[in-house]
Amino acid sequence: MRKIDSIEEFNQLAASDNLFFLVKHSLTCPISHAAFEEYNKFTDSTDVPCYYLAVQDSRPLSNHIAEKFMIRHESPQAILFSSSSPVWHASHWKITHQSLEEALTQNR
Repeated sequence: MRKIDSIEEFNQLAASDNLFFLVKHSLTCPISHAAFEEYNKFTDSTDVPCYYLAVQDSRPLSNHIAEKFMIRHESPQAILFSSSSPVWHASHWKITHQSLEEALTQNR
């Protein structure tokens, strides 16, 4: 799992990786902390590239993703991208190891 911070990093990632996960994570929210732990466990069991952004550190990037893909910003929020487009997303308590696995299985 790798942290990304800028719109440029995200654009390069979207252009180069066919399938990847991105999580928007709040550094101060306990719900986000729980979702991030689920995401972290998931990243240990998958070969799909996984990234995250800390909303407090990367507000312009978080807003860019929400506006470009017309996905209302939530935190925490998990998004699965395929061919540079979101194919699945979930937020808050819906971010679990199982939901991430199911999203991946349905979109491979």
